[in-house]
Amino acid sequence: MQLQGLVGYVLFILQIVVLAVTVYAFVHAAMQRPDAYPAADKLTKPVWLVIIGVGGLLALVLGVTGTAIAAVATGVYLVDVRPKLLEIQGKSR
Repeated sequence: MQLQGLVGYVLFILQIVVLAVTVYAFVHAAMQRPDAYPAADKLTKPVWLVIIGVGGLLALVLGVTGTAIAAVATGVYLVDVRPKLLEIQGKSR
């Protein structure tokens, strides 16, 4: 029985971490220039804001399943899109 409690705590902490990183990614995406997205051959700024925002909402509504969706959407943005945007805009990482 103690294992179930531990798993619940770990999943809860994981959900909090994913939500925090999703909020960071959303704010970062919102602060970038709109013309940088097409210049980096990525989807437009509004599309990325919707993807990340919907992922965050799903994490709140669907629990673990939504958290997985948010983690994938946020991960793709942070690993693929963000470095290209920073490179295009001449900002350091």
